[in-house]
Amino acid sequence: MSLRLSHLPCEPCDELAALCKAGGDPLRLRVLRALANDSFGVLELAQIFAIGQSGMSHHLKVLAQAGLVATRREGNAIFYRRALAQGDSLGGRLHAALLEEVDGLELPAEVRQRIAVVHARRAAASRDFFARAAERLQAQQDLIAGLPQYRDSVLALLDALDFAPAATALEVGPGDGAFLPELARRFARVTALDISPEMLELARARCAAERLGNVELKLADALADDQEAADCVVLNMVLHHFADPAAALVRLARLVKAAGSLLVTELCSHDQGWARDACGDLWLGFEQDDLARWAEAAGLVPGESLYIGLKNGFQIQVRHFAKPPYNGPEGRQDRNR
Repeated sequence: MSLRLSHLPCEPCDELAALCKAGGDPLRLRVLRALANDSFGVLELAQIFAIGQSGMSHHLKVLAQAGLVATRREGNAIFYRRALAQGDSLGGRLHAALLEEVDGLELPAEVRQRIAVVHARRAAASRDFFARAAERLQAQQDLIAGLPQYRDSVLALLDALDFAPAATALEVGPGDGAFLPELARRFARVTALDISPEMLELARARCAAERLGNVELKLADALADDQEAADCVVLNMVLHHFADPAAALVRLARLVKAAGSLLVTELCSHDQGWARDACGDLWLGFEQDDLARWAEAAGLVPGESLYIGLKNGFQIQVRHFAKPPYNGPEGRQDRNR
């Protein structure tokens, strides 16, 4: 007996057709490429690709219906990021193959320039906030997640790593320096980098009060290429202030010595938009999978993770990422190289 086509289920065909349709437009492919390691709002994407907001909204709707992009709310705005391919689901292999091909595309120079403008605008907003709010920032951050709420968890991970007595540490964005005494007790030499003179002065006062002779404070950009590497790099509630967190992790990984560690304390994704105005947050936390994926792209290996639930509804993730050891010409592994 022959099989009648009218009896075939159409839902799977519809899903595959939506995926093929979404990938059948050059602009949508470029949008997917731009979202490879970043997330953007619809207005930002409209600016990046020089089209109207309504036109960009249409393209994003097509991509969302095909399951190629996911959304998250950042206050009153909706940001788009690439959705991860699910290999065991219908169209999963096609989804993964499409993204693999997209990642080989080169965005036009003018598009890359407009992405840089968006990142620069985000970074400027962050710098302006810290210049205005240095004195009251700690009290505002404590409304969400202050150091006392995650200090012990970070120290537990740090102590478990058992660094050598001569090991060095680097803290990026030390704020008022509250964590520097802990690092000073555990490392031979500690460097703290901040782009805010106001925040650095607060850290300097704490170091003086605590008589931390092995701590050096620098007014510097941690993403610059001329910073010295350390055995342990620490970011406590800092990554959400970077304009491009994925790219920041790539650069920060260069500051980790071979066989060293990167410790990241961050909020998990949340929808409390007031944190933007109160604390200058550019991002409302991060998905755990995104952090792991960005770290792996930076050449780091995910290690232990701790998750802390807070009474105010936020959740903190404390993440350890390891840098593979350096293999010398005779296969020697040297932690302090």
